[in-house]
Order: sequence, then C-alpha cells, then structure tokens
Amino acid sequence: MLIAFDNSYSKLPERFYSRQNPTPVADPALVRFNTTLAAEIGVNAEALGPEVLAGNRIPTGAEPMALGYAGHQFGHFVPQLGDGRAILLGEVVGPDGIRRDIQLKGSGPTFYSRDGDGRAAIGPVIREFVVSEAMAALGIPTTRALAVVTTGERVIREQTLPGAILARVAPSHIRVGTFQFHFARGDVEALRLLTDYVIERHYPEVATAASPVLALLESVVARQAALVARWMQVGFIHGVMNTDNMSISGETIDYGPCAFMDGYHPGRVFSSIDRQGRYAWDNQPQIAHWNLSRFAQTLVALIPGDQEKANRDAQMVLNTFPEAFSRAFSSGFTRKIGILTSRSEDSDLVNALLGVMAESEVDFTLLFHRLTDSVETGDDAAVRALFNNPEGFDRWAERWRRRTVGEDAKARILAMRAANPVFIPRNHRLEEVIAAANNGDYAPFKRVTAVLARPYEQQPENATYENPPEPDEIVHATFCGT
Repeated sequence: MLIAFDNSYSKLPERFYSRQNPTPVADPALVRFNTTLAAEIGVNAEALGPEVLAGNRIPTGAEPMALGYAGHQFGHFVPQLGDGRAILLGEVVGPDGIRRDIQLKGSGPTFYSRDGDGRAAIGPVIREFVVSEAMAALGIPTTRALAVVTTGERVIREQTLPGAILARVAPSHIRVGTFQFHFARGDVEALRLLTDYVIERHYPEVATAASPVLALLESVVARQAALVARWMQVGFIHGVMNTDNMSISGETIDYGPCAFMDGYHPGRVFSSIDRQGRYAWDNQPQIAHWNLSRFAQTLVALIPGDQEKANRDAQMVLNTFPEAFSRAFSSGFTRKIGILTSRSEDSDLVNALLGVMAESEVDFTLLFHRLTDSVETGDDAAVRALFNNPEGFDRWAERWRRRTVGEDAKARILAMRAANPVFIPRNHRLEEVIAAANNGDYAPFKRVTAVLARPYEQQPENATYENPPEPDEIVHATFCGT
C-alpha cells in the first residue's frame, strides 16, 4: 500500500533545507510499531515496513530532506545547526485533516552533521519513544513516536552500542531556531516566506488579523506558556531548552537529557551538560520567555511601519508571557490539590505546599497521588509518611481543609484523578529498559510503554511502577543521545 504523501515544506526555496536521502543500514529489524498513531496519521505497518523506516527504501512520493536551523545553545548563538542526524521523509494528512511530518532520526549524516556520524544508539531512541508517548498519554502536546527499528550496526559513543532509528511524527519540525537561521543571514525574504508558511500551516486564524505577524507571536507565546506550565505540573524537566528545541507549533520536541522528578526540589537538574542549572525545573518559564524574545527579534522586520513602534508592539506581546504562564501554572496546580473555584490566595496555598515538599524532597508524583487518595478516604497518613518532618505538612493540610470546606468531594476527587498521574516514566525504570535493550531484550520496553499508556488509571497488577527508586536506583544525571 502506498503512503499518500502531501509535501508542502519542500515547496519553499532550497535554502530552507538540504535534499538528502537516508544512509542505508545493514540489517533493519522492527522492534516496535505504534499502530494507534499510524491509524491517526493514515498509514499502516505494511506501508512503513522496516526497509522504509530504516531509510533503505524511499517510498513513492517522499522527498527526503534535512532541515536547516540555527539556535542559542545554553545562551550561545550558533548560526548553523540543522538536522544533523534526522531526515524528513515527507508529510501526510491524516483522516482527522491534520498535516504531519514523518521524520527518521538516526538515519545517517547530513549536510548539517558537523562531522557527526548521524546515527543513534538504541538507548536514546527508546528513551524518546517511551517519554514522548507517555507525554501524549498525559495529554501534553508532544511529538510522537511511530516506530523503533534496529540497524544491525553498532555506533560508538562512550562505548559501542546497538544502532537504531526512531520514526518520529510531528505537526511540523519548525523551531524558533528555524527563524533564527534566516535572521542570522539577513534574509528577510526567507523570514517572510517562513512566517506566511507557519501561519497557513499552524495558525490560519491569525491570517486576517490587523497585524498577522504580531498575532502569530501572540499565539506562539500563549501556546508556550501553557506548555511549560503543563510540564511543570507533572514534574517534567526538558533538560535542554535551546531555541532550536522550541517548536513553533507548541509541542514538546527533542527528548534528550530530559527527566521526570522523583524527589521534589525546584532547582532540580538532571542533564549532565547543564552544569549551571540553566534549565532547572523552576527556571523553565524564564527560559521559555527568553527563547520567545529571540523569536520576536526575528519577526520585527516583518511588521509594517515604524520599526521602533514594531519593537514596542512586539515587546508588549512578550510581556504577556509571565501572566499567561502564571495563570496556567496556578490553575493546573489548584486542580492538582482539588480546588474547584478560584481565589486570589490559592497561589499562596500551592506555593506553601511546594515549599514543604522541597524541605523533605518528597516524591513529586507520589505526593499528589496520595493526596488524591486522602480526599477519597479521609485519611492522610500515607501522605504524612512521605515527609521527614510531617508537622510542616500538617500545618499546610489544615489550611487546605479550611479552603475546601463546602466544595463537592466527588467533583474534587474526579478533578484530582484527572490532574495527578499514577504513573510517569521514572528514571530508574528507563535505565532498566535501556540496559535490557542494549542486550537485545525488548520485553521491559514493551511492558513499560503499556503501563504508561494509561497514566491516570489504577493498575494493581503494575503497582511496582508507581514506586520511586530505592537509594541505590536513583538516577542523578541524564545524557544527550548525540
């Protein structure tokens, strides 16, 4: 069966990308195919067999290319990055009418590889599959994982590891860094073409605004504020929020040294390359705002009229981010603690809880899960047991109970169950899955993805996946797959 490619990015000038076929591999073998996602995008396993998913065969209608982009990496600008180990096969329009990219990650060197091998090891591929699909199940906008294919080859990192390729699906792979790529070259025409393309593909509702460019900026700011708030509500730390890792369409993209917190601390960092804590849990909103400022910088020249006024107008839009984030953060966390009506003092109550959690570095996911149970049972002993000093929690709980007097208990429980996952991709479980996969055992990979597909449900048969790590299982650092 053919894949009904309907490519649009390839119609942009060729300075936006480099046409490039994947490099064939020795012995492609399918490890996992996401049939549910395939149905959503309108393809099947037969159309996307191992030879296609590994890049050994180019299907009819595909237009393989590596996309060009730049980026601020840990605050330092690099004018040319691009897809150094990923190739966009093409675009499909699913039965739902949504246009999506199909990309192969780990498919060999490209024009943008900067002397890299363009390959991926099985560990980072599995990490991205597990975490991105878990994020989707949590209801958080994200790129998706379609398939994992092993290559029959080895890649050399700190050690020699099995090679693999991830087939990734996204509404697009356009980033803040894509705009920066053309801005750095002073290519206003390319910026205008890219802006028009993004509006048509992702934000058609802004096309008729008085200033479509400012309306685009406003929409991207709003989506990013909501996205980062959602990350923080599940204890997620992206780990490498460079501008080339911020999607214009508002999804989580590029799962490298990411992690979900076990013990809560606002300054928690896992990424081995984030030595200064730039991308710590509590610094993510500030970094998102900073990245969006870099995006706005690329758009100002496209705003008609006086450039000083254009700068002021763009700044006014950027200034909406803190309040938009604060609203999303507060409303999300008040749902997590079962508050159904909004009051001005609720943010203080949320912050007070986070404060006592930090003192004992209480497990983030388990705290909110047990707090939900306590509303149902009326017994908070299991919550208190998480604290080294439960008196701090007791004082908070007294305030919390006074605040929720008169609110419908059943409605509160339903809201909390929908906001507080039972299961997350715990770091020690991911390490177990990756270690097994390195030895050719994919059973743990398949089991953990099945558990994480239902993150809000009680699964007594999988209760051990709820548990935080034992002291000797704690993961202190995560690593980028390159």
